[in-house]
Amino acid sequence: MPSSVMSTSTRQDGDPSPVAVSTTGLRKSYGDKVVLDGIDLHIPAGSVFALLGPNGAGKTTAVKILSTLITPDAGTAHIAGHDLTTTPQAVRASIGVTGQFSAVDGLITGEENMLLMADLHHLPKTEGRRITAELLERFNLTDAAKKPASTYSGGMKRRLDIAMTLVGSPRIIFLDEPTTGLDPRSRHTMWQIIRELVTHGVTVFLTTQYLEEADELADRIAVLNNGKIAAQGTADELKRLIPGGHIQLRFTDPTAYRTAASTLTDTTQNDEALTLRIPSDGSQRQLRALLDQLDTAGIEADELTVHTPDLDDVFFALTDDTDQPKGAVR
Repeated sequence: MPSSVMSTSTRQDGDPSPVAVSTTGLRKSYGDKVVLDGIDLHIPAGSVFALLGPNGAGKTTAVKILSTLITPDAGTAHIAGHDLTTTPQAVRASIGVTGQFSAVDGLITGEENMLLMADLHHLPKTEGRRITAELLERFNLTDAAKKPASTYSGGMKRRLDIAMTLVGSPRIIFLDEPTTGLDPRSRHTMWQIIRELVTHGVTVFLTTQYLEEADELADRIAVLNNGKIAAQGTADELKRLIPGGHIQLRFTDPTAYRTAASTLTDTTQNDEALTLRIPSDGSQRQLRALLDQLDTAGIEADELTVHTPDLDDVFFALTDDTDQPKGAVR
């Protein structure tokens, strides 16, 4: 979809940038159960957006609405510049969706799965075969192309699943927990594939149960809890919302340590380890102020480290589900 039809936002440099997904007040209920309670999202084109939240937070419901599988009860949404409600066909032509469970047909070969998708997109036979060959090579599946998909490993099936999604050249891809069940090597392969998609201008809307995955891939992250967006921003912005960040100074010279301890205020001292902890929001401004204070006093630490809360801390602080294992969101 040409970017000219998308709505635009203004980047920090003042230039307009296309918006891939924009929602205002999105709501969805099932009976008395409110699943989405007024969701506002603003996702620039050519970026990775991650939606986090515990079980039942509404992540999959949001994906289903934005991919036209179900309709919202209220609110507006524009996908690739198309109104979700009035032009759903145009939205479908602009997107691709890969769910938690593979859409691959194990009874036919990888190549046949790809060609079937080409037929569903009404591509001419020659064009379908060309795109199939290109995508199989791009996803390192050429050698397995003639084998039944049932013989593929989990990672290979995931790669084939995304390759099938790309047959229609979507500009926005919804990946609903794409690495669930994959081993660490396959997960990292999927991460590389997602990065490559973005370099080609594709926008990726990602839901994931792995906090590390969101931290590694996402340009912006939203935390969904009880149907509402609890917070959204870059990973660093979210981490700064949570108290507990600090700067640690380590000394080998006891005299320098005692001088620093008496000079700096609001420190936590460890006399045995010769370390000082100073509360910090992790900002460059605060770090520079501390360094200036040390220089003025003629104090030199042997080691300075900045510690900020991680996404685990953010997730557990912003959601009600405190029983989840550390590092995983379901």
